[in-house]
Amino acid sequence: QVQLVESGGGLVQAGGSLRLSCVASGRTFNSYTMGWFRQAPGKEREFVAGINWSGDNTDYKESVKGRFTISRDNAKNTVYLQMNSLKPEDTAVYYCTARMGTLWDNWGQGTQVTVSS
Repeated sequence: QVQLVESGGGLVQAGGSLRLSCVASGRTFNSYTMGWFRQAPGKEREFVAGINWSGDNTDYKESVKGRFTISRDNAKNTVYLQMNSLKPEDTAVYYCTARMGTLWDNWGQGTQVTVSS
């Protein structure tokens, strides 16, 4: 298991940028595939972005491609989500998550991102 703590959320105007960070506890961070999910009010939690252990393979939800970038620093046990050109529909609680197998079974507490129009 790994503990995950997100930060960097906040209120931003449409077109603005935010960078989310997620710090993981433990010495096996570079064994985990890391990801970001989000959940808007009244909607299901959805995948946003993922990155493999070495950082050379990433995946994105179609609607954030070209605007969001996931990256990781294994020396700092940290994964980032750089969000540019934010839209009101990006408003949600963003969760950091980690997995070794096929299930996303480690979750942070979430950080609120609000994009005003």
